[in-house]
Amino acid sequence: MLSVADFVNKCLAYEQYAFSWNELIEEVSKTDVALRHEIGRLSRKKEIITLRQGFYLILPPRYRQYGRLPLELYVERLFSYIEKPYYIAFISAAALHGASHQQVQQSYLMTKIPNIRDIKKGNNYLSISATSHWPENNILKRKSDAGLFNISSPALTAIDLIHYQSKMGGLNRILAILEELAESITPEDLKDLLQWYPYISSLQRLGFLFQELQTDQALLDPLQAYFSDKKFFPVLLSSHKDEKPGKSNNPWKVGMNIELDSDL
Repeated sequence: MLSVADFVNKCLAYEQYAFSWNELIEEVSKTDVALRHEIGRLSRKKEIITLRQGFYLILPPRYRQYGRLPLELYVERLFSYIEKPYYIAFISAAALHGASHQQVQQSYLMTKIPNIRDIKKGNNYLSISATSHWPENNILKRKSDAGLFNISSPALTAIDLIHYQSKMGGLNRILAILEELAESITPEDLKDLLQWYPYISSLQRLGFLFQELQTDQALLDPLQAYFSDKKFFPVLLSSHKDEKPGKSNNPWKVGMNIELDSDL
């Protein structure tokens, strides 16, 4: 008779690093009590982790000492189980695009409202944000050993970092990441973003920062064209400061209420 350990090894043979309770009971013909006993034994041996009720991660030997899996190995199965759309976002996405100056201690994800709670189990910490404006473009498919997963494009990653700057610890915490990320953004990626992105103030900050960071003119051109015939109003660079924007001497109408100084 197939055991839970046999099922886990079968999953690993197919580069599957997560499974649900329903998948388990379809394969292993044992009572719920017996299954939970075997799951408990494998958990104590740190071979599996109960990430959330009814969903489990498999830790092969190369990851067991860390007690965590790379997000891209299980995120698709997790959100399929939760039945919500998602994409890897913020610093996690930037790191996968090659733009990160720090070890990411938690994984960042975006989903569609209503939000779900952050997930923290052992060394696996998923910080989950939600938006009411689900992207029409700019979500890419990437391939991992476990299959495809969703990730924000470089342009969407950049604008998310700016829009949610307070969640990231402030603008200066992400400035160096934005500078490197700009090297991965293409004009086409940016034009796709401009077709649907609803937060004009964040686009103003993006244009201002691109200009300050002296990014390629090819990235400034679509933003300048976007604002050329659009009515927009002054904003502050740092969105969390309790101030009112005044006049500014730049075409983006962005007020410098903080001094730009990367601390990464």
